Amino acid sequence: MARMHTRRKGQSGSKRPSTLRVPEWFDKDAAWVEEKVIELAKAGNTPSMIGMILRDQYGIPLVRVITGKRVLDILRENNLERQVPEDLRNLIARAVRIRRHLEENKKDFVSKRGLQLIESKIHRLSKYYRKKKILPVDWKYSPDQAAVLLR
Repeated sequence: MARMHTRRKGQSGSKRPSTLRVPEWFDKDAAWVEEKVIELAKAGNTPSMIGMILRDQYGIPLVRVITGKRVLDILRENNLERQVPEDLRNLIARAVRIRRHLEENKKDFVSKRGLQLIESKIHRLSKYYRKKKILPVDWKYSPDQAAVLLR
């Protein structure tokens, strides 16, 4: 969704590993990786942070290649999944920050426009998640309760 409201090219994404097989130098098994994912989730890390920590500190290129499951699938099995998906949560956090900024700077119309764009992304993404049954059908974004959703 990087190019939706701008003419710029968007943000650069990460590059996935070129081969989708377990490296021969990797000596841990799937159970160890799952335990590490659960441990990192209990420490309060998001699924993307868990993947980055496993990649940078433990040399695990892809959890899915080693375990056969995605990080989110492992978290779902152990009831560690958050109520609001990570990308939607990040957008809500941005909207909360901009609202706080606008309370102090009422004449900042550029930020006001940015808030409108972010909230339209929130509404579109929540509509998608409701359709895919990831969020409850009656879930609705409201700016008043946005700070409560982030806890």
